[in-house]
Amino acid sequence: MTLMLIIALTFILMNTVPGGPFLGEKAISPRVLAELEAKYGMDKPLPIQLLNYFSGLIRGDLGVSLKMQKNRPVATIIGEMFPVSARIGSIALLWSIIVGVSLGCLAADKRGRWQDSVLQVVSTLGIAFPSFVNATVLLVLFAGGVLHIFPTTGIGRGAISYVLPCFTLGLSPMCSVTRYTRSAMLDALSKEYVKTARAYGFPSQKVIFKYALRNALIPVVTYLGPLTASVLVGGFVVETVFNIPGLGRYLIQSISNRDYPLIMGTTIFFASLVIAMNFIVDILYKIIDPRIHLSGSEE
Repeated sequence: MTLMLIIALTFILMNTVPGGPFLGEKAISPRVLAELEAKYGMDKPLPIQLLNYFSGLIRGDLGVSLKMQKNRPVATIIGEMFPVSARIGSIALLWSIIVGVSLGCLAADKRGRWQDSVLQVVSTLGIAFPSFVNATVLLVLFAGGVLHIFPTTGIGRGAISYVLPCFTLGLSPMCSVTRYTRSAMLDALSKEYVKTARAYGFPSQKVIFKYALRNALIPVVTYLGPLTASVLVGGFVVETVFNIPGLGRYLIQSISNRDYPLIMGTTIFFASLVIAMNFIVDILYKIIDPRIHLSGSEE
């Protein structure tokens, strides 16, 4: 139901915005424009167009690209672009979670000390600066005029070409995970069972990772649901700056070109991924804390 509502709203909003995919073409006559609209079913009333689109979806037909890759199936285009974004997103997500959780635990354990203060400042700056600023600074420092360590664009030079895009894409999530983990860990460390473990003389690392972290992960996992979907689809800013032919960059280009079927296809794909990730998060809740009952389960 949620997905159907997203599809309907996106379709209606997209078609009510002034302009169209063919109006930007030079020297197009009214007759040719009418023929193109009739060919792709855009001459019909909006409700009929929406019903036809849903009818195609039921058959697994996302339509064809009108401009970006003219007459190519949208499903084929997404299938080609998504693996590129997914590779970069998976690496960025992996390192951001590992580093973010570790730094969050460190900040909570060193609360009020200089380590905590430094990590809070760094994480705040990492969230505050936009991705295009981070990407530009990294390009200037490590691929431009200062150090020529990494390639400036593309991902065709092996593993080294993934370093800057993956680091840029994962920087803001890492800082957010650090802050979420620190906050959740501070709450967990104040619990009686943790204080009891400390009173028994258990090492600090054992108290944090064995007793406190499991309960502290629930708020972090909540954040990771939509984050995973957005990172896997790809950061359009990162893909644009580093000239990576991923799905995120293609989505922005399709919006600029008013390629309606491609906009709808990528939106549906992204929404489905978000819904799937949120479902997985609900399952992870039960794994992390068996006391949590999923909707519909026995109390």
